[in-house]
Amino acid sequence: MPPLLEARGATRRLPDGPVLVRDVNMIVRAGEFIAVTGPSGSGKSSLLYLLGLLDRPSEGHVLLEGQDTARLPASELAGLRLARLGFVFQFHFLLPEFTALDNVLIPIRRRGLLHGAAARNRAMALLDAFGLAPAAQKLPEQLSGGMRQRCAIARALANDPALILADEPTGNLDSVNAAAVFDIFSRLTREEGRAVVVVTHDAALAARASRRVHLVDGVVVSDAAQAEAPS
Repeated sequence: MPPLLEARGATRRLPDGPVLVRDVNMIVRAGEFIAVTGPSGSGKSSLLYLLGLLDRPSEGHVLLEGQDTARLPASELAGLRLARLGFVFQFHFLLPEFTALDNVLIPIRRRGLLHGAAARNRAMALLDAFGLAPAAQKLPEQLSGGMRQRCAIARALANDPALILADEPTGNLDSVNAAAVFDIFSRLTREEGRAVVVVTHDAALAARASRRVHLVDGVVVSDAAQAEAPS
């Protein structure tokens, strides 16, 4: 089996010259919980966007399940993201005019594999898994910050992705809700075999991952398993 995701010499350079990420070689396997750390401006989010197929490498390659994505048409990249990847960001990006249930239904309907009651049942099961079933008909403004982020994670899981990519997902949360989000990520890797790559500035939370990748000035300076990831 090929790695779930692999970056080979991946570099991201802006048109006017600045290099955001330089010559990254990185493998992500099923069941890994990886924290990406580094100082502000070190390229953490830029690396995540490359791994998530949101940006194309200026040089090098990003392979998803053995498929080189560097030169795929935009429509095929979008299809791969929808089917195999899930995204969580610092700001939940829930649509304010839609209920929690309808927000989770959006990617399910976009993919088009489930319809009607089957789609609704899938979305409700995810909300229930995160303690949000009673809030299914509430709008985002009626949810707490922690509930909104849990809803965003439920939405990211809607199409059963192999890999979750999260960019500072706890940046707007208090310590209790931040720990709860990391509990969810740990469970997804440990119990469901999904891979999670999360960008975080919080060293205590990063220590809970099974592996840490540290960037400085767009370069990976360390990539190592952590001795004992807390459960």
